[in-house]
Amino acid sequence: MTPASFTTDIADDLADNLVSTSRTSLGDTLRSVVYFTPSEFDVLYVRQDLYDSTTDSRDVKSQLVDFELVGFAEAPVRSALSIADGDRGIGTYEFTVRFHDDGFVVRKLVGNAGVLLTTDSMDVNAFEDAAHAIERLLSGR
Repeated sequence: MTPASFTTDIADDLADNLVSTSRTSLGDTLRSVVYFTPSEFDVLYVRQDLYDSTTDSRDVKSQLVDFELVGFAEAPVRSALSIADGDRGIGTYEFTVRFHDDGFVVRKLVGNAGVLLTTDSMDVNAFEDAAHAIERLLSGR
């Protein structure tokens, strides 16, 4: 469900690659892919069986994005904590997975861009593969 035009500055090829990478990493459990910045968001993909219209999905995802925007504010703190704790720490912050009764929300941030993935319940190991692939796409590597 790639929109005809985006409210963010995401390029068409990056949007397509994010959806393709997410679908490859997470398979049929993938429910949605949302690209967001501190000020805008775009719903790049929603599984067909979930919403009656693009407007319905955007309304629901708007609430999710509003909640996940906190990631931009907390990223510097998380990075500072990992540096301050040195070798004794748990390492650099990578991504967030939120567990819900019937699925997950994954948030990956790179600079001033982020991607939210929602999935049905599944094996959580696939999230690391998806988050790393998204990081490569968002950082241009």
